[in-house]
Amino acid sequence: MGSHRRHPLFVPALLCALAVLVARPTAASGEDTDPGSDTGTDSGLSTQVTRLYADAAVVTQQYEAGRRESAVEGARARRYEELLVRERRDIAVLHEDLGRIARGQYRSGGGLPLTAQMLLADNPEELMRGQRAVWQADLAVNNAIDKSRRAEARLAADEANAAAQWQKLERRNSELAELKRSIEAKLEEARWTLQGRADASVAAGSCRGAVRLDQPDPGTMPEYVTPVETYELSASFGSGGDRWANGHTGQDFAVPIGTPVRAVGAGTVVSVSCGGAFGIEIVIEHPGGYYTQYAHLAAVTVDQGQQVTPGQWIGQTGTTGNSTGPHLHFEVRVTPELGSGVDPAAWLTARGVRL
Repeated sequence: MGSHRRHPLFVPALLCALAVLVARPTAASGEDTDPGSDTGTDSGLSTQVTRLYADAAVVTQQYEAGRRESAVEGARARRYEELLVRERRDIAVLHEDLGRIARGQYRSGGGLPLTAQMLLADNPEELMRGQRAVWQADLAVNNAIDKSRRAEARLAADEANAAAQWQKLERRNSELAELKRSIEAKLEEARWTLQGRADASVAAGSCRGAVRLDQPDPGTMPEYVTPVETYELSASFGSGGDRWANGHTGQDFAVPIGTPVRAVGAGTVVSVSCGGAFGIEIVIEHPGGYYTQYAHLAAVTVDQGQQVTPGQWIGQTGTTGNSTGPHLHFEVRVTPELGSGVDPAAWLTARGVRL
């Protein structure tokens, strides 16, 4: 899998903002879900898919982090409960010890007043020593019981606090789970709307034109990157199959519809086409005489002749053309044309990018 961004846990402002997002109507209602954009346009729909894609990833990470934290708090509450049961059991044992001391006093004459015991005793000094030993044992047991009761009170308070925190986390996780389901439902609807428009373009053999997306902050982007950030590898270069007469010509990345596609390196867009086996596709020329192809797209965000930088979003994944499901078909070629491909994984590895 590719890399994942980190996010702080349970940021209240983010949760509120996402709740407002989910409360807004979907594109199907004909209303705008993003100020300054129109989901009725290609750019508005692509923007909506990209934003929901990012929001779903954030909420999923928040939810998973919450589940982990909840498991820790639940274990802590159970541990305090076990300690409390043990402490109460120890107090019961001490009470039994105190009862044995009392019974021993009674059997040895403890039922008589101390003065009478002294008058009747053959050896008063021995009697006093025995009585003192009983008092000391009684005091020790009582002190132990008091100490255990204080420990029990502390454990009970700790258990209550841990249980309250656990319940609070469980409630928050339930809210996040519902938010996650709502965002993903909106995202799925928007993805297939985007794919429907892409299919119409391919059927007409005419590209709808580049959509405009707010590009991510490039930061310290390396010279070469993977074509999608998070993915699962599927069909590899040269693999066999009924769909390819002479082996698979590229590397497939299994990703959902609408996933942002990145230029793997700096270069120039030499073609954008919509039709044929590859559906909507982009070909970029890179320094050194190599070309990369990005196929089966649902949308493009660049125009022919445009200069691109490493990591720049150039389109969104789909399942147009000869495709059995959402994925990105990525090729590296020595010419712009099909049939001149080299192994994309080896080509990227030679440039410091491991799939």
